[in-house]
Amino acid sequence: MTRLQIAQDPHADEVLSTDDFGLLVGMLLDQQFPMERAFAGPAKILDRFGSLDPERIAAAEPEAFADLCATPPAVHRYARSMAGRIQALARVVVDDYDGRASRIWADAASGGELLDRLRALPGFGDQKARIFAALLGKQLGVRPEGWREAVGEYAEEGSFRSVADVVDPVSLQKVRDFKKSAKAAAKAAQQA
Repeated sequence: MTRLQIAQDPHADEVLSTDDFGLLVGMLLDQQFPMERAFAGPAKILDRFGSLDPERIAAAEPEAFADLCATPPAVHRYARSMAGRIQALARVVVDDYDGRASRIWADAASGGELLDRLRALPGFGDQKARIFAALLGKQLGVRPEGWREAVGEYAEEGSFRSVADVVDPVSLQKVRDFKKSAKAAAKAAQQA
C-alpha cells in the first residue's frame, strides 16, 4: 500500500492512505486553504465524528455536522460551508457508487471517463478533477487508458505543480514555490 505524505502529519496521512473517501474529502477541502491543512481535515472529521463512512456522513444532521467541522481547529477556513459540500459529496458516493469512493476511479474505463466522473462531484471543477486524477495516477497507480492525455500538464513526471506531486516536505515546498511563481506571473500579466 502506498503511504501518502500530503498532510505532513502521520495520523492525517494514515487516514488519507487508508480511506478512499477521506482522500476524496481532502481534495474537496483543498481550496482557499493551505494544502496540508486541507488534507488534514479528514482525520479531524474521523476523530470527531468517529467515522468517514459516506452513508453516515450523508445522513448526519446538517447543523450538528457543520458544528463538528467548525470546531477549532476547523477543517477549513469556511468550515460550515464545506461541511455541506462534504455531505453532498458523501450523498453522491452513496447514491452513485454504492458508498465506495474507490469505485469512482476503479471502474473508470478511460482517463476521459475518470475526469468526467470527478468533474460531476460536488465541489470538483475541471482543474480540481485533473489534479485529483494526477494524484491517483502518480501516487496510487490509477492509470486508466489515456489518463495522462486527459490530465494534461498535471500528469508530467518531475513537475511540482500540485498536490499530486507532494511526497515529502521538500516536494511540498517545491509545489508552494511553483504556485507562488505562477501567481506572481499572473499578477504581472494583469498589470501589463
